[in-house]
Amino acid sequence: MAAEKIELSKRNRLAVAWRSTFIQGSWNYERMQNGGWAYSMIPAIKKLYTTKEDRAAALKRHLEFFNTHPYIASPILGVTLALEEERANGVAVDDVAIQGVKVGMMGPLAGVGDPVFWFTVRPMLGALGASLAIGGSILGPILFFVAWNLIRWGFMWYTQEFGYKAGSAITDDLSGGLLQDITKGASVLGMFVLAALVQRWVSINFQPIVSRVPLDEGAYIDWDALPSGSEGIRTAFEQFNSGLALSPTKVTSLQNNLDQLIPGLAPLLLTLLCMYLLKKKVNPIIIILGLFIVGIGGHVIGLL
Repeated sequence: MAAEKIELSKRNRLAVAWRSTFIQGSWNYERMQNGGWAYSMIPAIKKLYTTKEDRAAALKRHLEFFNTHPYIASPILGVTLALEEERANGVAVDDVAIQGVKVGMMGPLAGVGDPVFWFTVRPMLGALGASLAIGGSILGPILFFVAWNLIRWGFMWYTQEFGYKAGSAITDDLSGGLLQDITKGASVLGMFVLAALVQRWVSINFQPIVSRVPLDEGAYIDWDALPSGSEGIRTAFEQFNSGLALSPTKVTSLQNNLDQLIPGLAPLLLTLLCMYLLKKKVNPIIIILGLFIVGIGGHVIGLL
């Protein structure tokens, strides 16, 4: 007689979704959201595995590095629940496959969460609530709190369920390489998003002065000749917009020359260096401390 299939009930999945609201509760600089992720998975692990050894092994594989937008973690949780369920029922889903799906999905999806939630939904609801509060209505903060949490929780639950159902379909074709193709595609997209963010989030400014060139009269704003008061301020803005320099000397720094050569070269090289060190198993804490030391030291000597 075939063994009865183990399935996660809706109650089990709800427990996972509720715990996922605390996914950043034990955030750390080494593995980031891994503690909150493992905490979220505990109800499912208890249902799927009966022995102490199997539960310990499941917790161990879910304590690996994980980091994404806290709400976007929900569809990844859903897919992972499906994979764990299939594994518990004897399908050949190993630790590498489960971790690969998590890592492959968290990068691309992380770039979706910030613009949707932090830069669109939350500011819109905040502006609506603030407009009511300014008018003296207590409904302002209540509306913001209720609407925000309804949208947030509805999104998390729906996307977790979507990932759970899609995850089961993904595991149907493990032998055909579908899982590997999805993981590879998600990883490529994640690298693309990461590369696009380097220029925005990584900043290096080399301060050494390369040259000081005096400008001809008429090429800069003559502050002494400006009218007094608001008229002088308006005139200064007009002259600056027309292309006049702010001072009689054009100062060119090392950073100006680098930007003319290849804009963003220094941030790119720094990012590649950090990735190389991580590949060589250098502790992330050491890399962070090293960046602090180099940054402070470079500022003291006038390099940065």
